[in-house]
Formats: sequence, structure tokens, C-alpha cells
Amino acid sequence: MSSKVLVKSVSGIRGIVGKGLTPVLAATYAAGFGTMLKKGTVVVGRDSRPSGEMIAHAVVSGLVATGLKVIYVGVVPTPTVEIAVKELGAAGGICVTASHNPAPWNALKFFNKRGEFITPKEYEKLDAIVAKGEFAWKPSDKLGKIGSETDWIDKHISRVLKLKTVNRRKIKKAKLTVVVDAVNGAGSFALPPLLEQLGVKVRQINCEGTGNFTHEPEPIAENLGQLSQAVRKHKANLGMACDPDADRLALVDDKGRPIGEELTLTIAVRQVLRKNRGSTVINLSTSRATADVAESLGSKVYYSPVGETNVVQAMRQRKAVIGGEGNGGVIYPASHAGRDALVGAALVLSCLAEEEMTLSELVETLPKYYTIKAKAEPPSDFPARLKSFSTKAASLLGKCKVDRRDGLRFDFEHGWVQIRSSNTEPIFRLIVETDSDQLTRQLSHDVMAHFKA
Repeated sequence: MSSKVLVKSVSGIRGIVGKGLTPVLAATYAAGFGTMLKKGTVVVGRDSRPSGEMIAHAVVSGLVATGLKVIYVGVVPTPTVEIAVKELGAAGGICVTASHNPAPWNALKFFNKRGEFITPKEYEKLDAIVAKGEFAWKPSDKLGKIGSETDWIDKHISRVLKLKTVNRRKIKKAKLTVVVDAVNGAGSFALPPLLEQLGVKVRQINCEGTGNFTHEPEPIAENLGQLSQAVRKHKANLGMACDPDADRLALVDDKGRPIGEELTLTIAVRQVLRKNRGSTVINLSTSRATADVAESLGSKVYYSPVGETNVVQAMRQRKAVIGGEGNGGVIYPASHAGRDALVGAALVLSCLAEEEMTLSELVETLPKYYTIKAKAEPPSDFPARLKSFSTKAASLLGKCKVDRRDGLRFDFEHGWVQIRSSNTEPIFRLIVETDSDQLTRQLSHDVMAHFKA
């Protein structure tokens, strides 16, 4: 894998700091964003990783140099930036965060005036401005101004607490104990105080906000050993883990077992649809369990390509009441149109409290599928192998329906398989989900062999 790699997509501009991503590049893209917006205010925030302050300074410089006013909100979750953009009536926002990527990485996430990820068309326009290198530089008397506001996490928490589907009374009555692992990211300053205001007893690990990731930051089962141990040690009702920018939430049950990041969305969908009628939108990489639960509650389910902006656009088109991505990203428009670990946490706790179940008991009531998510560096002839696999898929999977909107997804009698290029890393991803553990393992091995041979 090249150390100079830069991953560019609707999910942002990502790279390893000092190699793929430099302060010059960050300032350049920020100036491109300022040139595209032309005027107004841009909200800038960041996660806690060590390079964050340096990259944020570069971003602010690029914006100010093109005449835009900046409101710097400090170390905050990505959804906090989204909320601030919308409530301030800003022209846009930038969050300096590489989300689940390891500490050497950083990135720029761009938001439009709705406080949502810029659309693919907006991203193409931004990238074209940067490629052309023609920026709206302003003279010294017309530079933008810099201000700061430090209370946006409090406002974010307040917004979550006011949601009608969040049952504060029941949660408080349940007297829950929750262990939180924020991997020392931005969620350190947001998730514990939210839970405390919900009347939950909070035990904290890795909630110092230092940017020192004590384990791999992606909140998937293999990275939650410390949280699982803490849940058992404190005899907690559950554990909650978020990624460094707190837009994804994973859960550990009362027995100290990671239940899989997919089920965060499944439970949130169950909670919302028990109270509200409407459609659901999930991405093409999301577990069938979520669709099954939504359909059982009378909701029509629609699919979108991976990427928050793609899900949000489809949710708007379908007037969805709930949606998200199976990586633990809950999107609840009643709060705001973006993935949000705080919203996910409040909905999960409300569901547990109202249904008077432990998390392990609740999981037993959900549809059971066996899922393997794998990733690998793509071979040089990856597009050709993808094409050749599509011709042989029927012999491996049987009769199947093919969706080509995001890589290739094959739905067949016992489950589905998806192969796609990542939006956030220089890899390809393989997801296999079926109703049989043995079949999932066998298919995962066989499909991956096709791309590694």
C-alpha cells in the first residue's frame, strides 16, 4: 500500500498525515471550499487525534484567505458540527477527523448549509476547483474573521434529550449502569454527560479526550475486549463504544459480549418505528436484520449506496423517519440528518427501558444472521476480477439478484454478498451474510480467494 495514498470520496479527503495528507493540502481544499461557497460562515471542529489542531489551523487559514468567517467549535463529535451549521445558518462546515481510521490518519469532512455531508455533485465541484487551482483569494482588508464557540456539545445533548422517542423517565427508573469507551476521542466529552443527564450511572474507560487511542479505534467486536472486561467487572447493564468522532456506536451486552455494530441500528429502528409510521433507508452494506425488523413494523425499506450523504439523500427522497448504516451509524431526522452516536445511545436505552429487557434478552428477539466483514488491499486488476466474479456468482450462490449501485451486491435465497471499494481506505471490502454460520464462513473464504488469487 502506498504511503502517499490519499482517499477522496463523498466521505471526505483522507490520508496519512505528512504523507498523503499535509497542511498544504488541507489549506488548499479549505480554500477550494471557501471559493465554492463564495461567502458566509463555516463551522470548523475536530476530533482529538494529535494532528487535529495542526490540520484545523490549516483549514481555518484556507477559509479565511477566501473571505469566509470561521466559527471554531473545538474538539467535538462530527454530528455536533452538523447541528451547529444548521442552527447557526452557516454556509457550511468542516470537521477535521479521520473517523474510524488509525491515529496516523486525518481527514476533512465537508458539510453544506443543511448541516449534511456535501452531495456527490457538490464534491465534484469542490474537487474541480482544487484541480484547477483557481481560488477566490482576498486582499488583506477583505479576509474572513475567526470566532470561537465552546458550548455546542451542551446544545447537542439538549437536542437529544428533547426527542419524543427518548423516554427519559423510563430510563431513569431503570437505574442502568453503562460503561463507556470513547477511545479517548471527541465522544469523551459528549457521550458520558448525555448518559448522566438521562439518569444513567456511567463508568468510563478511555474517556480522557487525549487522542491517545489505546486500541484500534473502529468500534467493531475485535476492538472491544477492554470494554467487555469492564462491563463484567462493574456488573454493568451494557457497554457503549464510539469511534473518534462519535458518529458510530457499538454495544456490549450485560454478559460482556459484543453484539455487533449492526444491531445498534436495528434496535434504534425498532424503537423509532414502534412509535412512528414511515419508511426506512439503509445502505447496501447493512444487515438484513434491520430490514426484517423495519418490515415487521410496517415500514417500507429502501437501500442506498454506502456513505452518509447517499443515505441522507435517499431518506429525504423517501421521506424516511429513520435510517442509517450498519456500521453503528444511526440517522434520525427528528434530531438531524447525520449519523450520531448520542442519538443512537438514547434510542437504545429507551428501547431497553420501555421493553424492560436486558440487552442480551433483546438481542434474542431479533432476527439471527451470520455476518463476516473482511477487507484486503485490492489486486491491480481488481475491476477485471469484479467483472469476472459477476459472471460466476450464480454457480457459487445459486439464483441471485444483482445490485450494481455500490460495487456488486448479490442477494440469494440464504443471504447476500457484497464486494465494493472502500470510501475511506485504499482497500476493498467483502461482506457475506447468510442464515448459516457454516455457509457464511465458506462463502467468505471462496469469494475472497477469487480476489486474492
